Amino acid sequence: MSIGNSPEDNRPSAPDDDRPSIGHALRQARVDAGLSVDEVSVSTRVRVPIVHGIEDDDFSRCGGDVYARGHIRTLARAVGLDPEPLIARYDAEHGGRPSPTPAAPLFEAERIRPEPRRPNWTAAMVAAIVAVVGFAGFTLFSGDGEDSGSAVAEGVGTAPEAEPTPSATPVKPADPKPEPSDSAIAAVPKDKVTVKLSVVDDKSWISAKSHNGKLLFDGTLLKGQSKTFQDDERVDLILGNAGAIELYVNGKKIDDDFELGGVERLSYTKGDPAAG
Repeated sequence: MSIGNSPEDNRPSAPDDDRPSIGHALRQARVDAGLSVDEVSVSTRVRVPIVHGIEDDDFSRCGGDVYARGHIRTLARAVGLDPEPLIARYDAEHGGRPSPTPAAPLFEAERIRPEPRRPNWTAAMVAAIVAVVGFAGFTLFSGDGEDSGSAVAEGVGTAPEAEPTPSATPVKPADPKPEPSDSAIAAVPKDKVTVKLSVVDDKSWISAKSHNGKLLFDGTLLKGQSKTFQDDERVDLILGNAGAIELYVNGKKIDDDFELGGVERLSYTKGDPAAG
């Protein structure tokens, strides 16, 4: 009796995926390009801890799948790689391409929270004083009205009512309201950089800073809302869900095709705008 291999022994084994991981591929490309992590962070504005985490295949600092994909795309372009295969691999390893999600709660690592608003006691005191004075005046006026009403009732029929005489002074017609200009953006000052953002779809998280790092705005705008920022030299932006935003810089519309759910980091200066 001959002894042969069982059918289970003849089954082909699945080939191992010997491709480098996403983080390894980005790190190797950075090293090959002669760039340090700090240099990549400065050029992409992705924080150093996030760059280290991605190169170690740890995407927990990114704030979710939408922003992880955006960081992978940004870092790949900075080190000379095609981002699409890396993003496709990320989607395959993390359950497919995510749908756009609200941007505001996902950027906790990079957001600068505004100070809590304090109660405006001065305004409250002024409102209370106005209410007291108004009530006193109303009470006094109501008492005078009752006395004068009694006097009129007692004197009914004693004298005919005098007809009103026409005023000798002609009434000056009101000045016509000025016609609005075709565009409020058209009159932007030449010696400043002016950026206007309008949300035309869904909502978007926005962070805006001046050239010296001062925070101009940090929050979420809903569909139909707008914000305008000005600075003497430069305005730096971080746009979450950038495809939902219509952008005007120094009076001109920016026609870049931003992706829904994507993150864009932009800087604009005076003069003819260019994408940051």
